[in-house]
Amino acid sequence: MATTPTQQSSTKQDILEYLLKHDQATASELSTALDISPQGIRRHLKDLQTEELIVYSTVQMGMGRPQHVYNLSQKGRDRLRREVTDNSYGDFALSLLDTIAETVGPDQVSSILKKQWERKAEEYRERLGNASLPQRVATLVELRKAEGYMAECHPVDVGDSQSNNAFIFLEHNCAISNVAESFPSVCGHELEMFAAVLPDCTVERTHWIIDGEHRCGYLVQARKKL
Repeated sequence: MATTPTQQSSTKQDILEYLLKHDQATASELSTALDISPQGIRRHLKDLQTEELIVYSTVQMGMGRPQHVYNLSQKGRDRLRREVTDNSYGDFALSLLDTIAETVGPDQVSSILKKQWERKAEEYRERLGNASLPQRVATLVELRKAEGYMAECHPVDVGDSQSNNAFIFLEHNCAISNVAESFPSVCGHELEMFAAVLPDCTVERTHWIIDGEHRCGYLVQARKKL
């Protein structure tokens, strides 16, 4: 059966999203993860290189032949960000914050951003309700995905913790990256927002796009009952 252009486009999108989430991968790893033949993967990778959406480096792995390790190019990251984020609103928000900063000063901007995150926390808490922690975290993931953050979460073992009470919450895309670059305090308020949304948990930052990492991440852990 011939592969349709739509299927090809979907496969290329899957490759780009996999590289965004995992930072890098070989053709073999992509073939296994996406259940596509090695020949098919290499054909798509060649097309993506031609479009300048990915780049590769040659790495020696063990005693075998050197392998190409693929990463997203900046153009590829920008494309994914545009697809999941309405940049027109982001540009307007950044311009508005710049105007406010010029008018009333950066401290007032920080106060405004803090207030906005407090309102967002109230909205999320209402949507999450009083469900169990795993259910609330899963709902929060869906809410953030709908807003363009490409979120996911995974349960983690933190030693003496009880089952189902600790998670790594990941966001592979920042829907407000242009704002965060100019007003990094927004990220601190975002961390406070997550803590307010899950008041029975501690929330710690584990990954940060602004620090050069390819995702933002938080460790969410239920507080021990006294």
